[in-house]
Formats: sequence, structure tokens, C-alpha cells
Amino acid sequence: MTDPSDSFATPRVAAGALFFDDRGRVLLVHPTYKDTWDIPGGYVERGESPAAACRREIAEELGLDRPVLRMLGIDWAPNGNEGDKLLFLFDCGSLGANEHRINLDGSELDDWRWVELSHLDDLVISRISRRIRAVAAEGATYLEHGKPTMATETADLT
Repeated sequence: MTDPSDSFATPRVAAGALFFDDRGRVLLVHPTYKDTWDIPGGYVERGESPAAACRREIAEELGLDRPVLRMLGIDWAPNGNEGDKLLFLFDCGSLGANEHRINLDGSELDDWRWVELSHLDDLVISRISRRIRAVAAEGATYLEHGKPTMATETADLT
């Protein structure tokens, strides 16, 4: 007899922090292990909630203790090499005067910057660009491959 749980999804789960400044720009970070930019965040550890993972990643990557304010989106984004992925996007507020306190460790991240939404495509992969724009425009939303589900007709893994 086949175990029905063999067909259950076991996605990787990640959590990312979105910080917007008063000009509507988003904070991006540059990982040392990629050619492109990203948002602060990373994979959720076993037994950890996505919100707790987001807060942990902000502390590890930016050297800041920031609470998660609200969820902005969930993106189902399978990857051919890594399998199914669920990505939680959280609003972590404004950095305001704390911006100068960002302290990158230098081993995982080597740079950060504020980026206009119109310039995202120059720095991040298309799925991340779509994801950020969707939650900036729509607020809390469910996405597939960075697109609101009404716009998702077929699986597009790019």
C-alpha cells in the first residue's frame, strides 16, 4: 500500500523583509555568492515560523533587531533545481534614523542600497522584481512566480 503522504508537497520555505523608505524605494542587499541583488531574508529553519526566520535573518544579515509588522505576500515559486518553494514577504517598517546602523557581516552580504521600483529589473531576477512590485501595488496578496494569481495562466519558472 502506498503511503498517501508520499504525494504531499514538502516545499522549501523562505522569509524576506521589505523595507521601503519615504520615497517609495526598496532596500536591496548584495549577496557575495550571487551576481544579482536580493531582499534581506533566507530559508526558514526546522521548527521556526516564517516571521521568526525573517527577524533572525534581519539580525544576521543587517545587524538590526527589527520586528515583523505584517505579512505582505506569499509567493509559490518552484525552482527546477530546488523544487517547490513558498516565500513569505514581510513588512518590517521604515528604517528611518536606523539606516546608518546597518552592519553587514561581509561574508554573506557585501553591499546594500535603496532602489527605485522602476530600477528593480536592473538588479534582481525577474521573479523577485515582480514579487516586490506586486506587494507594493496590491498590498497583502497571494502570488505564483511573483504574479498575482489572476495573471497566472501557466507555470512560468523564470
